[in-house]
Amino acid sequence: MTARLPALRRVAYLLCGDWHTADDVLSAALVRLLLHWPKVAAAENVDGYVRRVLVRTMLNERRRPWHRERLLGVVPEPPAVGGGTSSDAVDERVSLLALLDELPPRRRAVVVLRYCCDLSVEETARELGCSTGTVKSQAARALDTLRERLTVQEESPWTS
Repeated sequence: MTARLPALRRVAYLLCGDWHTADDVLSAALVRLLLHWPKVAAAENVDGYVRRVLVRTMLNERRRPWHRERLLGVVPEPPAVGGGTSSDAVDERVSLLALLDELPPRRRAVVVLRYCCDLSVEETARELGCSTGTVKSQAARALDTLRERLTVQEESPWTS
């Protein structure tokens, strides 16, 4: 193996296209060969056997999840929520939470389950122990209340 190591490293490089990955693949292949050395020594064509183990090891490495990741030179910026700054998004979230606090508990539960937890009308009704008609009417009334309070809040010059 020591005499054949440079040639095997070149084959691994040709398979992988990267010297670092080739070294890793070759190391893993040599460990596999060492574990099954009696079988390798008894083979008629040792070079072919070793190449086959090298190719299979490379293919196994390619299937691993970290090989599907794509490395970028620059980390992309996260998109701005609502086209504004991040402090605008935080302000919007805080005002929405304040508006939710003003809703009666049942309507608030319906809004949270339906629109924040993304449950269906039937699932929401099951969670709350009521009919689907109740969920629909409570959701409609809660959304109307939220819309009214949002327009009042936007029109008021005294809000911060």
